[in-house]
Amino acid sequence: MSEKALETSELKNLPSWQPFEWIVALRFLGEGRIQTAFIISGVALGVAVIVFMSALLLGLQSNITTRVLTGQAHIQLLPPKEIVRPLRSNVDSVEGAIMQAPPQRTKSIDQWQSIAVQISNMADVTVVSPAATGSAFVVRGDTSRAISINGVKPDLYFQIIVMADKIVSGTMNLTGSDILIGSELASDLGLSLGDKLRVTSATGGDNTLTISGIFDFGNKGANSRSTFVALRTAQSLLGLVGGVSVLDVNVKDICAAEIIAQRIEASTGVQADSWIKNNAQLFTAIGAQQSSNTVIRLFVALSVALGIASVLVVSVVQKSREIGILRAMGITRGQILRIFLLQGGLLGFGGAVIGSLLGGGGLLIWQQMLRNPDGTPLFPLDLEPPLFISALLLATLTGLISAFVPALRAARLDPVVAIRG
Repeated sequence: MSEKALETSELKNLPSWQPFEWIVALRFLGEGRIQTAFIISGVALGVAVIVFMSALLLGLQSNITTRVLTGQAHIQLLPPKEIVRPLRSNVDSVEGAIMQAPPQRTKSIDQWQSIAVQISNMADVTVVSPAATGSAFVVRGDTSRAISINGVKPDLYFQIIVMADKIVSGTMNLTGSDILIGSELASDLGLSLGDKLRVTSATGGDNTLTISGIFDFGNKGANSRSTFVALRTAQSLLGLVGGVSVLDVNVKDICAAEIIAQRIEASTGVQADSWIKNNAQLFTAIGAQQSSNTVIRLFVALSVALGIASVLVVSVVQKSREIGILRAMGITRGQILRIFLLQGGLLGFGGAVIGSLLGGGGLLIWQQMLRNPDGTPLFPLDLEPPLFISALLLATLTGLISAFVPALRAARLDPVVAIRG
């Protein structure tokens, strides 16, 4: 009997408790060490690319979303816009007058207190903050600037906008005579803490306020225009006594903000704009990034599958005599099928483990090399276990699927023809 036949006989006579298919699969992989090493290297590189690109894109998307939501609420409730309607509504008559849209003016949300309570009771909502917003001028000496007045309740609004991280000088205190201004506005007008600032609104409201804090939103436009005062102060300046012009809402799931906004609008009749709607182009770009990441995964998985399949096809040809002997000794087709499926799964899993380590190491190196001027990371990367688990499952499943055709071919080999060949 030949050496191959002796080895095959030994495998057949293994004790029943030993995993026959696993031992044969590992032996076949061990005999083709070079092929096995090459295909595991290919799988590892593919998985490393998937892990690196996925973590990078997820970190970038999270960073962009965080920056966008730094200065705005997830959902804003606004009063309905004023529209003009024709006096005559007879369908048989022709309206000859030119319809001109009326100028929009600052007005309050009708029954905003009851609406705020209704929204606060929704399970998806975390905080509701009333605000009175409008345009005004600030005057210092001979210089004036157009600004945006935001009258807020600090205990609620600063849960939506985390102002503590943005205050560069002073405090967040907002009494009836305090105002928070941006760093650009302070620089343009030569203002500092404790200075007096005269604020005049378009409705004729006028007040002299004391600068209690200076903030930096990381945006020049916001720092030069945005100001914050107490809600009652803004109501007096804007002529909204007891009213609010906007309800700012934060929700638990920022990705579901548009759905929740539509639900709020349907139940209250108030216009509800989500951050997704207000930043439609940005959200489209994020969706395009996710699509590109999916395409990258698809092509990498396809290349991995073709590599594993080609190696196992060659292995079936090389091991046809051994397969024939095993079949002649009573090994079932199902066992042969499982042997080659195991080889595909092991190649995928082994390459995925090495690739996950390579991808994770590459991310750590990348994070250390690329930093902001102040030494902080360019943006945080969350190396979460689900990312690596999904990569392992994807590679292992790809290995099993790609091994199916070669395994089926091996299981269908005629033992007599295989041994003679």
